[in-house]
Amino acid sequence: MSYYNRYKDFNINGITKTVPLINVPKKSSDKYLVYKVGKSRLDKISQQIYNTPYFGWLILQSNPEYGGQEWNIKDGRIIRVPFPLTVSLQDYKSELDKYFLYYGR
Repeated sequence: MSYYNRYKDFNINGITKTVPLINVPKKSSDKYLVYKVGKSRLDKISQQIYNTPYFGWLILQSNPEYGGQEWNIKDGRIIRVPFPLTVSLQDYKSELDKYFLYYGR
């Protein structure tokens, strides 16, 4: 999988809505890495783990304690990388469907 357009579900009548924080459930297969400020970047981690740079957003969604902003990740923090990618995207989509059920589009 090379790309997943996570914004398509939030483009309503030509207006892009704010993407909410969606809980990505933890799995025993998830990977954990030490984040190094100035060296680590979520697109690079995505490339390393998923073989594509396009899923840094999924890693960030999986670490809500950083408030959705990569620069909030402090040096030496452990970050969770949801794995495997396809299952994690299915989990994300399932949680997104629940969000829309509860809150609408």
